[in-house]
Amino acid sequence: MATIQSEFGKIRIFEDFIGPEWLIGETGASGVVGQFRLIGNGHVDGADSGATSQESDPCLNGVIRLLATDEDLHSCGITTSLMFNPGLMGTMVLEARVQMSDLDTKQVFIGFSDINADAQILEDTLVNIDTGAATTITNTASDFCGFLLSSEATDDEDWHAVYNGGTATAITLSTSADLDSDAVAAEWQIMRVEIDNDGTARWYIDGEIKQTTEGAVSTASTDFFAGQIIIENLANTSTTESIDIDYILITANRDWTV
Repeated sequence: MATIQSEFGKIRIFEDFIGPEWLIGETGASGVVGQFRLIGNGHVDGADSGATSQESDPCLNGVIRLLATDEDLHSCGITTSLMFNPGLMGTMVLEARVQMSDLDTKQVFIGFSDINADAQILEDTLVNIDTGAATTITNTASDFCGFLLSSEATDDEDWHAVYNGGTATAITLSTSADLDSDAVAAEWQIMRVEIDNDGTARWYIDGEIKQTTEGAVSTASTDFFAGQIIIENLANTSTTESIDIDYILITANRDWTV
């Protein structure tokens, strides 16, 4: 990181979801929700996918609800552009306050990754816990770090710490990635991941540190990350899957070398 040249040496993205939404059925390559881009193949293909502002409980503080369609492996998410690099911009932080009405037939990723395609499928492009092999994590993306919740995991209600790309060997066993911290249906949780310049990552839930891993991600200057939250439907049923987001905060140091 070069010497700071201005008072704007810190990137701070904060969205409290006080109104902007991308209504269900408005299909397209991508939409805009506040400062974030709406992505996911469910959003592009589905008539019942989108991001809606909540105006009944839970709605206090400003809440957006991401909805994944009622089709198998349909995703919906919010993301930044590929604009962060740990080695040049750390410490990078992503914090979000989230809740889900239930923990069934869904998969959720909260963190940084190098994949932010408009029609992204979480299971096929980033990371997932394999159907029928509840202890096997498939790390598809080359660079990512964050929280994973999957109804197909051995412990289907616990958050898991997932990462790939650094000097540390990526975990492929869900029981080893398990943070022993339950998500609770209809209860808010504050999820926070931090990544230092040297690739060391820390995972916090409700202010309590759950794991620290050295070399979790690459620090190479050619590797770029997006901050994001993605939900995916793991069942072809008549039910959409959703996650409510009260706020999301992303911070990083500005790289003055570009």
